[in-house]
Amino acid sequence: MSSTHAEHGHAARAARERTVVTSSNRREREIARAKFDRQQQRRVDREEKARSRQRIIAIVVIAGLVVAGGGWAVLSLLGDSGESTTASANNELDAAVSELAEELQAQGPLVDGCTDPVPVRADDITFDSAPAPGDQQDGSLTLATNCGNIVIDMFGELAPETVASAAFLADTGFYDATACHRLTTAGIFVVQCGDPAGNGTGGPGYQLPDENLPAEGEANYPAGTVAMANAGPGTAGSQFFLVYEDTTLPPGYTIWGEVSEGLDILRSVADAGVADGSGDGLPAQPLVIESATVSGAN
Repeated sequence: MSSTHAEHGHAARAARERTVVTSSNRREREIARAKFDRQQQRRVDREEKARSRQRIIAIVVIAGLVVAGGGWAVLSLLGDSGESTTASANNELDAAVSELAEELQAQGPLVDGCTDPVPVRADDITFDSAPAPGDQQDGSLTLATNCGNIVIDMFGELAPETVASAAFLADTGFYDATACHRLTTAGIFVVQCGDPAGNGTGGPGYQLPDENLPAEGEANYPAGTVAMANAGPGTAGSQFFLVYEDTTLPPGYTIWGEVSEGLDILRSVADAGVADGSGDGLPAQPLVIESATVSGAN
């Protein structure tokens, strides 16, 4: 083969290689662009859902103010078993909260990995007294939610009455089909659950003593802590809060467990924000406990 032919052959191969590389680069850019477009569309969809949620909850808040005439009782921090000024006003607010929850559910999930939750149950289960603490010293409570499992390692030795109650309520189905009704993203970082009323007023019909209270100080409720909500000393019932980032609180809330699985779920729900755009209120991403199961207890 002459040198001229060889040069032409090399040039042709080089041209083909450049064509292949160019085609490959173009294909990679197309794939990257398609991925970017999908991400942008998901972001737009999330923002639109969030705006819609904000509009809905604003209507409910205004309706609640009209019904209550400004007379709603102010609940304590992370309060349980608060009361409104009148039964009729309370019923109106319950109806508004239920309507909001249905609207949020109908709009679909904001967080990847979450699904549409089951309908929440009626607030129609109550007990005359708390269960007696048994020999339960450990074990775990698994909350199967529409966003995945949240597993709580229970501190039966440190908080025997509280753990006995949590296990009892789980075994009786009290926590099944109940919504986590409160997300706080400003100052403290918690998701509050365990209220069948869905508005911060529900409970099991009995109250528990305080146990295993932390010392006062910075970040005395570290990320992963599970503690009881209350409206003052000795008033804990069924409501509890899950701490997703280190939080400082008054040392008045019983610590009865630690999240060993699912902290990422709580953080994802927190990242989606509060439905009305504030730092405290109904989560924009509904989080519903579909079932609660105790295992590994002594």
